[in-house]
Amino acid sequence: MQKQWVISNPKVMMGKPVIAGTRITVELILEKLAAGETIEQILDAHPHLTREAVLAALAFARRSARRCGLPPA
Repeated sequence: MQKQWVISNPKVMMGKPVIAGTRITVELILEKLAAGETIEQILDAHPHLTREAVLAALAFARRSARRCGLPPA
């Protein structure tokens, strides 16, 4: 069974998509990457995250953009 990395719960971070078991939002990960941080820097700043979780956040964002009709980057 594959782990569900990104979850949304109205009781956690106002329902924003977060990495399961954390209060780290997909939005925060995307903002950090857009600001030029590397995955390694994000992992150093948030030791309970894994590379797989960060990549899952990116995949979640890609799927969300496709559903909104935005062209893939």
